[in-house]
Amino acid sequence: MDQNGGVPDPESPYADALARRVAQAETQRAALVAAVQETRAARRLMVADDEHDPDGSTASLDQARDVALLEQTERTLVDLAEAQRRLADGTYGVCDVCSQVIPRDRMLARPETRHCVGCAVAGVHRRRRRS
Repeated sequence: MDQNGGVPDPESPYADALARRVAQAETQRAALVAAVQETRAARRLMVADDEHDPDGSTASLDQARDVALLEQTERTLVDLAEAQRRLADGTYGVCDVCSQVIPRDRMLARPETRHCVGCAVAGVHRRRRRS
């Protein structure tokens, strides 16, 4: 628990963990954007018949995978930005579902998390968001 009742302050190691995770995600996003653009450019040079072109279906799968990974990375960046906001406003490190303090090790491993291990494992956050 931190000095301010369990909620970490912005000068804590959590700020560094968030900054490192943001940098990793931004690097990943840049690599994925480049990969998607490269695949699209290569596909423009290919025969338009994916069914009979042995490289066509591979290129389609590569592009679909890269686009899905890019979307996931962009969601992670949004989650990280929200975590930075919570850190600044003093609500970081508290589970959205049960309001318990999230353990330090979990916060350092997954700095964008909004849920304690128990609620994450139970999938409580998924059910609650749909309601």
